[in-house]
Amino acid sequence: MDKFLVLLLSCFLWLTISSQGLVRVDNVVKTALDIKTGAQKTELYLPDLKGRAVGLIGNQTSMVGKTHLLDTLLALGINVKKVFGPEHGFRGTADAGDQVKSMRDKKTGLPVISLYGKNEKPSPADLKDLDVLVFDIQDVGVRFYTYISTLHYVMEACAENNKLLIVLDRPDPNGYYIDGPVLENKFKSFSGLHPVPLVYGMTIGEYAQMINGEKWLEGGAQCNLKVIPVDGYEHSDFYELPVKPSPNLPNMASVYLYPSLALFEGTIVSVGRGTEFPFEVIGYPKLPDSKFTFTPHSIAGAVNPPYKDELCSGFDLRNFGSMFIKNTKCLYLYWLQGTYKNTKDKANYFNSYFNLLAGTDELKKQIIDAVPESDIRKSWEPGLDRFKVIRKKYLLYKDF
Repeated sequence: MDKFLVLLLSCFLWLTISSQGLVRVDNVVKTALDIKTGAQKTELYLPDLKGRAVGLIGNQTSMVGKTHLLDTLLALGINVKKVFGPEHGFRGTADAGDQVKSMRDKKTGLPVISLYGKNEKPSPADLKDLDVLVFDIQDVGVRFYTYISTLHYVMEACAENNKLLIVLDRPDPNGYYIDGPVLENKFKSFSGLHPVPLVYGMTIGEYAQMINGEKWLEGGAQCNLKVIPVDGYEHSDFYELPVKPSPNLPNMASVYLYPSLALFEGTIVSVGRGTEFPFEVIGYPKLPDSKFTFTPHSIAGAVNPPYKDELCSGFDLRNFGSMFIKNTKCLYLYWLQGTYKNTKDKANYFNSYFNLLAGTDELKKQIIDAVPESDIRKSWEPGLDRFKVIRKKYLLYKDF
């Protein structure tokens, strides 16, 4: 792995020298829910809620300043009758992949219906006593981040039950580039439902419009959709999330690394779940030629992480996430190629989840066959070009 270490060091040195010229100053961005500084935006959706029975799809990111949207709506006299929670639950504390159960919200006493696990889609009974649904969840702009799958099924249920859906848009922290293989239909799953690249460069409001416009819902149905846009956002912005979007994306370095590192969840390599730096490191027990070590433990958000209580050797990518990845504006495959090349257990390196994450079986074959990264990228170009034409129709903000 000497070449691997040399590349890491050289990239770090390059960043130290040149990052001043690459990092732009972020614009001030207001969310659609910033009622203190963007009151005109509330006028676009509050009239649709007053005097009507409302369902809220949200989680810990559904904040209006320092107040949760649920509390904000209730304080405004809106009749919120029930709430729905995605993966990680309404309060955002459950492990990835956990079967989140329906319950009652401890603070308000309202019923919370889980949309992850056995029931991914609101049932007719769930929606029977509702007039309108409000969707407000911070996305990170990556195809296998399951909040867009929850959005899909909420839209489908609204279409089937003739309910209005209001999507309160939020900036996409990875919305400044597009990259990766486009999902093939035979690899559809809750980790990817649509023929989009791994990183698609759209806010969740734009994405909702694309689902509707491209008729990706069951039977080509379209839901009654209203998107409340964001003030002051452009796709070239580096938007920093005020609240972590899920337990294992604790900071912006992990958010920038997530598109590249989450592919390792389809391999024997740990991404640091069960540590204080998930999605900022990679490794596994006895990884050859590595000096950095970490030991996953059972912690909140990662109760049973891979290699729990085992010493893993690997690579610390925290500086890479906050600097290199942010500025290269592309997926980074070298770590995937390098760990596969150097593993002694090639037969078991990949698991069955990898192709679902990649959205294709071609990437796995390319890694096994040691195809150069430049050639892998060329194989993505036709699909990316087709997607960009589709994407352009649904953009709400100035493109990068």
